Amino acid sequence: MVRFADRMNLLTGSEIRELLKLTAQPDIISFAGGLPAPELFPVEGMKEASMKTLDEMGRAALQYSTTEGFVPLREKIVARMKAKNNIDTDVDHVLVTSGSQQGLDFSARVFLNKDDVVLLESPSYLGAVNAFKACEPKFIEVPTDNNGMIMEELEKILAKTENVKMIYVIPDFQNPSGRTWTLERRHKFMEIITKYEIPVIEDNPYGELRFENENMPSLKSLDTKGLVIFLGTFSKILAPGYRLGWVCAEAEILAKYNFMKQAADLQASTVAQMETNTFLDMYDLDEHVNKIKEVYGKRRDCMLKAMDAHFPKECTWTHPDGGLFTWVVLPEYINAKEMATQCLEKKVAYVPGGSFFPNGGHENTFRMNYSCMPEEKIEEGIKRIGEVIKANLR
Repeated sequence: MVRFADRMNLLTGSEIRELLKLTAQPDIISFAGGLPAPELFPVEGMKEASMKTLDEMGRAALQYSTTEGFVPLREKIVARMKAKNNIDTDVDHVLVTSGSQQGLDFSARVFLNKDDVVLLESPSYLGAVNAFKACEPKFIEVPTDNNGMIMEELEKILAKTENVKMIYVIPDFQNPSGRTWTLERRHKFMEIITKYEIPVIEDNPYGELRFENENMPSLKSLDTKGLVIFLGTFSKILAPGYRLGWVCAEAEILAKYNFMKQAADLQASTVAQMETNTFLDMYDLDEHVNKIKEVYGKRRDCMLKAMDAHFPKECTWTHPDGGLFTWVVLPEYINAKEMATQCLEKKVAYVPGGSFFPNGGHENTFRMNYSCMPEEKIEEGIKRIGEVIKANLR
């Protein structure tokens, strides 16, 4: 009889990843994944960058390199954070990771002991919850509305809760809700955090994918005490297959992440870092991101228009200013997980919302992704889901 560590009892397969196995069938219209549109990947450009990297860097591109990451790429990350997030930093405060998901895993290992408290938005990103679970924390969900985390609720929780070790948030185009925090709430949040001196994980995978309204300052840019750990990624603005993300933090904190990186996999892929750096030398990433935003913006508009046309008035959904997702709330008596099976029979898929709440409940919700389907399939898929919802109304 094989005896596993107790922590393995805490970990289950991601509901999203399992669902994606079903939706991989070509006849399924899938709104389930959080996948970038593959037709927008710069394949030809990456081919050129790959050849140029191997020609110029030779065996160095295939060798081990430093844990912190390839310096020229980190310099570009620093410049990009300044331009896009108003974060003033330098390469010594940046660690390249194997995707920002690894940054989430490291965050838990750096800050959490068993039974420590993590605060997060309600709902929150399932991948973060699963990454944190291995360290056996207690989750407290902070209520949200269409403007993000509700600061009065955060203050109430902090005033009465001991041993809060970390707060995890996605202020821009949140996964799963698509919501973006207002400027007022960002400032109030940092005022509260500064008072209580609690580390904050600011996850920013979607921040550059804004379709309308003004950019908001990152929490990291408002941080006066070095409490915010900023996670970024190339997955949504270039290609997820390279698995390149980064952590930006104060030196004392980043040193602990470096230790985690050395223990986990020594370093992010040398060749992936060098090829990405070469691509950024050869091409205008902003121009590429603008193409992505144009396509995703049209697909979002198509989905929202189709929901207006085909979803009954008993449903509500968010209107994201950017990112990949919208969030649907059904009447309380409809179970979205059960309804998902009915939708799959109609060859259309979404992610039931219950798994985005670490303490359970909220089974009348689901997440919709609009980035990965062409507009004609979005229209047809929403029509099919609308038919299923109407069949479940009392």
